[in-house]
Amino acid sequence: MTGPFAVEGAEPGDAIIVTIERMTPNRATGWTYSPLSQQVVDPKAVADLPKSERFEWAIDAQKGTVSLIGGSERISGWSFPLAPMIGCFGVAPAGGQAISTATSGAYGGNMDYRRFGPGARIAFPVSEKGGLFFLGDGHACQGDGEIVGTGIETSFEIEFTLHLRKNAPGRWPRCETETEIITLASGRPLDQPLQFATTEMLRWIVEDLGVDALEASHLLGQMVRYDVANVFNPAYCVACRLEKNDITRAMSLLGEG
Repeated sequence: MTGPFAVEGAEPGDAIIVTIERMTPNRATGWTYSPLSQQVVDPKAVADLPKSERFEWAIDAQKGTVSLIGGSERISGWSFPLAPMIGCFGVAPAGGQAISTATSGAYGGNMDYRRFGPGARIAFPVSEKGGLFFLGDGHACQGDGEIVGTGIETSFEIEFTLHLRKNAPGRWPRCETETEIITLASGRPLDQPLQFATTEMLRWIVEDLGVDALEASHLLGQMVRYDVANVFNPAYCVACRLEKNDITRAMSLLGEG
């Protein structure tokens, strides 16, 4: 982890908005564990899983690839796109809590969401004076859920920008990309973060678009998308997504008919 960074003027009730400007790998390798985590397979299948092993991956920033080093002859050299993301970042939890970076909550933390890469803009609700922003846990690539317990773990040079939004309404992290708005929430069992993330999205579009809960429900009911960001950590994380084009289309038709 790097930080914490105090943001001048940040107070409870505000939001710190981080824009991920650039992520450049600063080493040529990363590592993962395999096989799948026991908690993502049927309990009856756990006995069939091979033993856990650590694997190295070659990172080629120029080619934009990650390639498996070693393994069996059949898979040695398997290559996938380089897709940098930040696994763990956020602000200080409320009430002076000292919470492990292994987990996540309303403050952010170890959400391990693969869309948290360059170009993403994330708003974290401030609970302590200064906000105390931190970040770390760089992944060169990772699928949804972090289902082997890691992404391709490595280090990065990260360029980011922080802005302060006063009197921000968010209760959970809110994210914008070029094409989507996203809310994230954490908890267990899996339906709990889904409920929290959906509620945060409902509040967001009602507040910002001026629609009522029924109108927002029509939009969400037909156009919402969900990602299981993480099902390995102590708190699971779910992302609730809406395409900006779908929002624009719906709002352009509001009042017609």
